[in-house]
Amino acid sequence: MAAGAAEAVATVVEVGSAQQFEEHVRLKAKSLLVVHFWAPRAPQCVQMNDVMAELAKEHPQVSFVKLEVEAVPEISEKYEISSVPTFLFFKNSQKIDRLDGAHGPELTKKVQQHASSGSFPPSANEHLKEDLNLGLKKLIHAAPCMLFMKGTPQEPCCSFSKQMVEILHNHNIKFSSFDIFADEEVRQGLKTYSKWPTYPQLYVSGELIGGLHIIKELEASQELNTICPKVPKLEERLIVLTIKASVMLFMKGNKQEAKCGFSKQILEILNSTGVEFETFDILENEEVQQGLKVYLN
Repeated sequence: MAAGAAEAVATVVEVGSAQQFEEHVRLKAKSLLVVHFWAPRAPQCVQMNDVMAELAKEHPQVSFVKLEVEAVPEISEKYEISSVPTFLFFKNSQKIDRLDGAHGPELTKKVQQHASSGSFPPSANEHLKEDLNLGLKKLIHAAPCMLFMKGTPQEPCCSFSKQMVEILHNHNIKFSSFDIFADEEVRQGLKTYSKWPTYPQLYVSGELIGGLHIIKELEASQELNTICPKVPKLEERLIVLTIKASVMLFMKGNKQEAKCGFSKQILEILNSTGVEFETFDILENEEVQQGLKVYLN
């Protein structure tokens, strides 16, 4: 009876030091290790501790650990824990996945997924690395200026990313971005690929320019404006748009769906003539909508 009761007890171990944490990662190398970075003051963390306890009952072959963020700051900093709850997944002493936020169903899914998957042989690892590097190269070249950041330009998730976005906007620099929280494989792989351990990272024409500190130095020396592509001025954009096709219709809606009676009538006339034309939906860009009125006058 006592043995049966012991098996039913959830095995979530609390770690209180960096040494204990590293020891757990080393000792549990052959199994899946799930680490919950939490804070007692956060109700959502307490709730996720309960989820962890249930998962521990269901997956006795998996090791579950909880670590108070503020109690072991060096570990939190090492793994870039910026919010709680955050879950890290380890296998073969290597971090293989991450989950940010109190998402019980997603945590359950990831535990099931990683618990059932085996380790890859060395040859498979090499192929995976090649595939990852190819994917990273494509991402870096996705736009002339690419910012890899925590969060999005509209909602940065760390002060460094926020400052970087502000600098780029202040200098009217045209850039695209990638949220590294959206893909843990990209997040970890890019550090190795670029030999740059932190985020944000700014790339121009596929070349790493640097992080926030470097960008601030380039801003101070006025070199930033010569390196990064600029957002075209409104008048230049309007000229490009108006000559995009021989016949260009600026309308409310698009070819498939006109959103006002006048636009619908003009579409019907153009379609009946067989003339080839392109359209631009002015409802999707207020700046173009207003600027075009002034430009045409």
